[in-house]
Amino acid sequence: IYCADVGAFSEVVLAQERLTGRMFAVKCIPKKALKGKESSIENEIAVLRRIKHENIVALEDIYESPDHLYLIMQLVSGGELFDRIVEKGFYTEKDASTLIRQVLDAVNYLHRMGIVHRDLKPENLLYFNSQDESKIMISDFGLSKMEGTGNVMSTACGTPGYVAPEVLAQKPYSKAVDCWSIGVIAYILLCGYPPFYDENDSKLFEQILKADYEFDAPYWDDISDSAKDFIANLMEKDPAKRFTCEQALRHPWIAGDTALCKNIHESVSRQIKKNFAKSKWRQAFNATAVVRHMRRLQLGSSTASSADANTPSRPRPAQGNQSQLAPPQNAPLPVTLCSLASAASSSSPTGVELNRPHPSAVPAPVLTETK
Repeated sequence: IYCADVGAFSEVVLAQERLTGRMFAVKCIPKKALKGKESSIENEIAVLRRIKHENIVALEDIYESPDHLYLIMQLVSGGELFDRIVEKGFYTEKDASTLIRQVLDAVNYLHRMGIVHRDLKPENLLYFNSQDESKIMISDFGLSKMEGTGNVMSTACGTPGYVAPEVLAQKPYSKAVDCWSIGVIAYILLCGYPPFYDENDSKLFEQILKADYEFDAPYWDDISDSAKDFIANLMEKDPAKRFTCEQALRHPWIAGDTALCKNIHESVSRQIKKNFAKSKWRQAFNATAVVRHMRRLQLGSSTASSADANTPSRPRPAQGNQSQLAPPQNAPLPVTLCSLASAASSSSPTGVELNRPHPSAVPAPVLTETK
């Protein structure tokens, strides 16, 4: 067994089955780390046991020892979505459409099963293998939820920047939140930067709550109207009017031939490298701290809005004359809202990711909790 990742609560190792030689990823979780948080891992296991789809990382088996719980997971070795796009020499709208179709197909399957992922984002999309035509896989079901009676949830969870307005507004929500997140991912895949960004947290949340985004020139000049229409229907503020996965799968940009084949690799990859530095991808904050912070921002939002009325709220994407690996100063940190209501001092123990940077490389949190 070879250690692949060590986290605060668990580690992921690469393991080989002796009888067959097959390789697996094993999530090793110390039971002492689960005390008081058993419901979280039970939820993840319950969800993973139910699902079987070619574009979703599968739970193969579970083993238990006196001190540890071992989740035997399908090995996905093709790397992260952004890395693969940057490495490509040729990338088109059609490539993005193919990626999004696979995500929609998998999420539509989840929704038919009554499961909401609640944390769809590019770093949870992995390639199955290193082949050029590899399929994309959805991973990390630590925040997923099986819908109950009434199909309504209310726990603040997800990653601001990808999370739907109704979640930030702390309103009851349903599977439509996943469709919003897919719209945000599609937006990024076509330009390389996020639709919502501001170094001021209050303004960032305000943009999301209002669905205030643009198709900025010149970054969107060569993108088809069909792609823009597809994104607009998913990033619809009103969840009742927002496209479902089934509607999105029927859109011409997915099911037809409206996705363009023009090479947009240079522009998109340049923006990805500037706006999504790896050290900023993987920060997690507990729900209590974030919700308290959001409430404080709401209390001061009217004052802030009037004071900043004449200040531009949407900085431009990073420009080409900047260092390609330097993240822009105006890009927000992707903050994770964990679903554990009891997590007053730690993030979810199930959110294990491969290739996590050393803690010293991670910037200081933007959102903090004052006691």
